[in-house]
Amino acid sequence: MRRICIIFNPTARGNQAHRFRRRLGELAGACVFKATTAPGVGRALAREAVEEGFTTVAAAGGDGTVNEVLNGLGDAPDGFARAALGVIPLGTANVFAREMQFPFDLPKCWEILLRGKTAAVDLVRVGHRLRGEPVERWMVQVAGAGLDARAVELVDWGLKQRTGYLAYIAAGLRALRETQPKIVVQAGATQVIGELVLLGNGRLYGGPFALFPGADLHDGALDARVLPRVTWRIALACGFKALTRRFERLGQAVDLRAAQLELRSDQRVPLQIDGEFAGELPARFEVAPSRLQVVVP
Repeated sequence: MRRICIIFNPTARGNQAHRFRRRLGELAGACVFKATTAPGVGRALAREAVEEGFTTVAAAGGDGTVNEVLNGLGDAPDGFARAALGVIPLGTANVFAREMQFPFDLPKCWEILLRGKTAAVDLVRVGHRLRGEPVERWMVQVAGAGLDARAVELVDWGLKQRTGYLAYIAAGLRALRETQPKIVVQAGATQVIGELVLLGNGRLYGGPFALFPGADLHDGALDARVLPRVTWRIALACGFKALTRRFERLGQAVDLRAAQLELRSDQRVPLQIDGEFAGELPARFEVAPSRLQVVVP
């Protein structure tokens, strides 16, 4: 019998989150709930759940909640071996949930958690800087340096709660008005310079958009798309490509694939990991093959 703990982000918005709150009482006898109270708390709660003997620790929220929970698993001694990650998608983009084809239906998600079927996926260890200090964390789906990370940093979180994606668009427009610093991407002997770097462990980015069509959560490699320049014209073109789902020639991007990547710049460049602001460059990314067990449909 699997012991299930659900780490719940009570600020998650939308109808799915409201339905989840209404059903908390029905599920209370079959699992344990731990509610986050502030950013970062989910990580500590997930570690606590592993140490209490739970074998499935589920993130009920968006991609930020998923990232906090998986890092909490990694913080516990042998945490990735002792517990599997479950997902109940309640967030804005739910990129990892879409990648793993989780249903957006609470009863079906609960059935999946009870069934307990698991599969191993790659994780990516990221070493970077936060407020000038070196830190390390795990990512499972996406990362970005440059414009998209700056937009995440600038997001008005109150507006995000009310409007979802529109808050990111507003922040992106603000970020576009700033000077875009140059970023050096190093993959072995290959070096590429650009103004925006997007990294994918899986295919999807920003929701249902297959920005990395050749990426695979099980291939031991990380995919990168490096845009040499970021201008209003290129941003509009990228928006059109997002609507038409045609990313083959995204702003003359240079594509790379490697098990290890390094990003650096001589200016301040923000970094986002799994859709949340994480800190700044320099950053080193290293794939850990099949490191995480995920409860799957």
